[in-house]
Amino acid sequence: MSFSLPSSTAQLADFLQIPSGEVFALLVAISFAAGLNVYATVAALGLLARFGHLPLPSGLQLLGNWAVIAVSCVLFGIELFADKIPAFDLVWNALHTFIRVPVAALLAYRAASQLSPGHQLMATLLGAGVALIAHGGKTAARTAVTPSPEPLSNLSLSLGEDILAIGLTWLATKHPYVAGAVAAALALIILLLIRWVIRAMAALFRAAEQKLAGG
Repeated sequence: MSFSLPSSTAQLADFLQIPSGEVFALLVAISFAAGLNVYATVAALGLLARFGHLPLPSGLQLLGNWAVIAVSCVLFGIELFADKIPAFDLVWNALHTFIRVPVAALLAYRAASQLSPGHQLMATLLGAGVALIAHGGKTAARTAVTPSPEPLSNLSLSLGEDILAIGLTWLATKHPYVAGAVAAALALIILLLIRWVIRAMAALFRAAEQKLAGG
């Protein structure tokens, strides 16, 4: 059954207070997907909205514009290759710390545009936090795999991240509770490994800085 937004502003105003609500689950799933691959997530949301599978809130109607979809698809195509080049992917992912998290926060902010300022701020922080956790987990896994001399593990991990981002976005439109639960479980696992994630983030930026200095 496809996801549908609450019909009234009053219903929307309550969604952040109801952890089991469909909108809350959708927000968690989409933010996690954006933390993995923001271009794939935005493109998937736009295409799903364009073909009537996901009614977007007014603040996100722009995602259904063909120009936005086209740009997102082009950027996704670039990332599809750039993220799979050993060593260069370290620089790419380090730079995207400043893209994935802010864009996820913006998506959450715009999605909650009909809420009170306080609730909109909560939605924004939630989106940014979940995206940061997802990006941190992606970074930790990538930092562990990239030093491997063979390219297959790096390629497989990157493809898995792309598939998970797109699949989670699609699943959120069909079964928001399931998608939200999957994203929340993955986020919890990453949080339990937070020390490893922090070390991996630090190592990522050091490696990226060295690659840029050497280049």
